Amino acid sequence: MSSSLNDAARACFGNIRKELGIIFHALARQKECEIIEGHLLPDHVHMCIAIPPKHAVASVVGFLKGKSAMAIARQFSGRQRNYTGEHFWARGYCVSTVGDEEEKVRDYIREQEASDDEGRF
Repeated sequence: MSSSLNDAARACFGNIRKELGIIFHALARQKECEIIEGHLLPDHVHMCIAIPPKHAVASVVGFLKGKSAMAIARQFSGRQRNYTGEHFWARGYCVSTVGDEEEKVRDYIREQEASDDEGRF
């Protein structure tokens, strides 16, 4: 999965970067999913996620994006509600099935910004 952050999210990216990985892992576990590999960049995120067949990919991605935005709003903005009228994530995402090419996908995610180990989660 690859998804982009909006302009407001990019502005506060440095402050939330480490927490976002923890948030993603916790949310994925709630849907019985496992984040195999992930990397946060200032303008987007890449994740390799194992999703059980009983869950629709769109449902899991929507859950991760929606609930992570709410968690960030609460933890970093002191809000009790999520970004009302604002959006943390840009619309849309890109998803592809991996199959036998998992190692290539994981390598691609790792190489996104080789000198940027802080973004790995």
